[in-house]
Amino acid sequence: MYAEERQQAIAQLVIERGRVSVNEIAAQFDVTTETVRRDLSAVERIGLVRRVHGGAVPASALAAIEAGLLERDQANTDAKDRIAEAALDLLPPADGTVLLDAGSTTGRLARQLPRDLRLTVVTHAVPVAARLAGGPNVDLHLLPGRVRSTTQAAVGADTVIALERIRADVAFVGTNGLSVGHGLSTPDRDEASTKRAMVAAARRVVCLADSSKVGTESPIRFAELAEVDVVVTDAGIAAADRRDLERAGVQVVVA
Repeated sequence: MYAEERQQAIAQLVIERGRVSVNEIAAQFDVTTETVRRDLSAVERIGLVRRVHGGAVPASALAAIEAGLLERDQANTDAKDRIAEAALDLLPPADGTVLLDAGSTTGRLARQLPRDLRLTVVTHAVPVAARLAGGPNVDLHLLPGRVRSTTQAAVGADTVIALERIRADVAFVGTNGLSVGHGLSTPDRDEASTKRAMVAAARRVVCLADSSKVGTESPIRFAELAEVDVVVTDAGIAAADRRDLERAGVQVVVA
């Protein structure tokens, strides 16, 4: 089979099955995993599939991976409220600096910030900034950049450059996926770059993630687990997942 024929067959296989691992493709076509990765890169370039950690999915599948902010805000609301409340215990002392990521749970944290605690808050999320603007005891900084309609958050080179100049006490970050093997991940490259810069800008990193995110993976990793100090989640987390995170050195707080 010529390379072009094999690549067409691989694309068809991925489209039919929805997700296929590199090892499965290698076994089916009797080629090495290195050959499979080259084939997947070629097929991805023409827009038929998208590579994800360990394999590939149809390009069309990723349109549904990243839900809009309103849709995400209406999912798992009770768990997210509890997670935000538990995260209050992880705020720095008065006059500390906090980075707040975009997301439905971080938005809830912004809404619950104590009104009597003096904080500098830096965010790239327009909804978070709108909640905090004019609030007492908050020195609010909104990062520059292109605002994505999906997350209503600034991303891009300007955002990353601005974050490189910041040193925060704590970053509260959201994630689309959280796993021991792939770390923290998201579908969008610009969003991932911004989150990566946010993680690098903080002395302590706290991930707010409801249990539906734990054990799942999005295509683009923005942080290794070694870069995360605390994960705040809900009681729906599987016991095995919690053990794996704790063995990886992450403190797990169950709200």
